[in-house]
Amino acid sequence: MLRLYRKPNKGLIGVDISSTSVKVLELSVKSGRYWVESYALVPLPEGSVVEKNILNPEAVGDCLERAINLANTQTSNAALAVPTSMVITKVIEMDADMNDDEREIQIRDDAEQYIPFPLDEASLDFEVLPDRLSNPNRVNVLLVATRIENIEARAEVLQLAGLTPKIGDVESFALENAFKVFSDTLPMGVNTVGILDIGHSMTTLSVMQNNKVIYTREQVFGGKQLTQEIQNRYALSFEEAGRAKKTRALPDDYDVEVLEPFLEAVVQQAARSLQFFFSSSQFNEIDHILLAGGNANIPGLAKLLQQKLGYRVTIANPFLQMGFSPQIDIKKIENDASSLMVACGLALRSFD
Repeated sequence: MLRLYRKPNKGLIGVDISSTSVKVLELSVKSGRYWVESYALVPLPEGSVVEKNILNPEAVGDCLERAINLANTQTSNAALAVPTSMVITKVIEMDADMNDDEREIQIRDDAEQYIPFPLDEASLDFEVLPDRLSNPNRVNVLLVATRIENIEARAEVLQLAGLTPKIGDVESFALENAFKVFSDTLPMGVNTVGILDIGHSMTTLSVMQNNKVIYTREQVFGGKQLTQEIQNRYALSFEEAGRAKKTRALPDDYDVEVLEPFLEAVVQQAARSLQFFFSSSQFNEIDHILLAGGNANIPGLAKLLQQKLGYRVTIANPFLQMGFSPQIDIKKIENDASSLMVACGLALRSFD
């Protein structure tokens, strides 16, 4: 069984399965710098993944196989991510002098305290954190657990595409990994960053404090709403509406009648998510917002969020300081960069 969050072998493809597409990314290191060796993004048939649940593994596997062939990857070993909402994380205090086997026995003995489902249905892992505690004989240990079926559903898709799943990670940890490689490009003094990932049907706010995820909140809202508005207003099929949204081949009234109300709704959702964060933490402001996900590049969105929320807003790009192999289409990857945060974080697990 694939263990969650284990240290991998060298050389991994990051595989991110979202509601609308599969993304694959492969990295290398040359002269102390990360390089993008290969990547591809292939759209999924509507309904094959719904709110991060894989409903049609064969269709997803076919698209992933196509992505692997398009990317022309050098390895078949892969890292996958389980959605954060399907994972339980808990920091527990343990004796410092225990070895990993002893920790695992104790965690399994105490598992009912932390995991609200039977242990034989759980895939779990742990990591000793570097935090210094007031008692030098104690350490903090991060426990990560999910239902086995959540990992197996994703591992099955990778196997259908001819890949060997080597590591299971968590989307929020992968996001954190990707953020670390370009966080130093943000303005001086930026410590608390909100990453607003606007996907097809889900919008996720992840708050980073000193390069660590300290808060995550998902809500059902995304670019699907805009596609549906286009579909209803202009009497198109859902697929036609999706294509028209991408190419902007729409009537003159589109911006005022459809796009602007959607952008205002995004602002409201973002403001609500931030308010939840502020009310559940000691924070009452953040330093910066990064836009991620497939809808980050909607024209005018970053500017509107900046005006309405009062924070600097930029579009996430984990490749700002990376090199690119000759086969990479630079313009295309720059356009897709905000959608590749999780895939990038997974590919970075090669270098742990």
